Amino acid sequence: MRALYKHHAGTELRIAADRPIPEPGPRDVLIKVRKAGICGTDRHIWEWDAWAASRIPVGIITGHEFVGTIERVGSAVTRFTPGLRVSAEGHISPGTGYNARTGNAHIAENMVILGVDRDGCFAEYVCVPEDNVWPVHPSIPDKVAAVLDPLGNAVHTVMAADVSAKTVLITGVGIIGLMAVTVAKAAGASRIFVTDVNAKRLELARRLGATEAFNTYVAPPPREPTGRAAAPTSTTPEWIKELRRATRGDGPDVLLEMSGHPAAINDGFSALRMGGTAALLGIPSMPFTFDLTNHIVFKAAKVLGINGRKMFETWYQMEELLVGGRLQLDEIITHELPIDRFAEGFRLMQSGEGIKIVLNVGE
Repeated sequence: MRALYKHHAGTELRIAADRPIPEPGPRDVLIKVRKAGICGTDRHIWEWDAWAASRIPVGIITGHEFVGTIERVGSAVTRFTPGLRVSAEGHISPGTGYNARTGNAHIAENMVILGVDRDGCFAEYVCVPEDNVWPVHPSIPDKVAAVLDPLGNAVHTVMAADVSAKTVLITGVGIIGLMAVTVAKAAGASRIFVTDVNAKRLELARRLGATEAFNTYVAPPPREPTGRAAAPTSTTPEWIKELRRATRGDGPDVLLEMSGHPAAINDGFSALRMGGTAALLGIPSMPFTFDLTNHIVFKAAKVLGINGRKMFETWYQMEELLVGGRLQLDEIITHELPIDRFAEGFRLMQSGEGIKIVLNVGE
């Protein structure tokens, strides 16, 4: 079969036509892939950053977001038959340990991740355990079904924060931040405010339902005659003042942090009202200074760390939101490309011209 794989300990991926079709075990399902989404994790693997170099085995087939059709099932599979259109949860739980057995399988120890720890879906066929298979509702189109994985991140973040009838601040409107805008609107948020440094994405966030979008780009400080940068000021950013004025002087009820950028995280907590809730999905690239005393302790903030999707509560929530026509995703999924143009897809993501890129694998 054809597949994209990590061909060396360096940048980019390579396509091969001679990778063996995986053989399903007794409780596995072999799926013929139709479409697959390029994720931020895949970009890390493409760029071969420090995380990828420490985690990704050379030779692995990458990718973990997809939709396809069941080709074959293992001898002990009882719930699914060939021909069914499906997606799958990419986190494969061992089924043992405290979290796996108490309703939190998404954070179980010894989790195996599709396209990271085992061969993924940037291929004509992918093999997953029966327990991970998710039948796709007939009304959900392939291009949306291919990106249920990242949509689940947005849905889990929004639902965990209980946004109904509350003011919401979303810091960072990349792929999942934009998805969070439409999910928060569908979940009944009263008003949604967003921040980013990308004007085009801020405008898209408005079209998706954001009440106000703040561009938080800060120009570098002017240089003194000596050539040294002028000392930065410590004043509250103007957008935070404006946001507080719009929220009774208190600040938003909920912070959904999607950027992972230190400045955005600190500013988001500064803006959050006393006693507010913060749900954190964005991942910083390195440790940074954070004012725990004022941002959390004295603020009495409720802080939620968000990891992946709940298995499978989030999947049921996604399906209901999509089947009910509550979400707007067409403008977020900006490009569909044949798998042979995979390099173009990654470059569109790197440049920011593309938002969510879907590869047509089996078409």
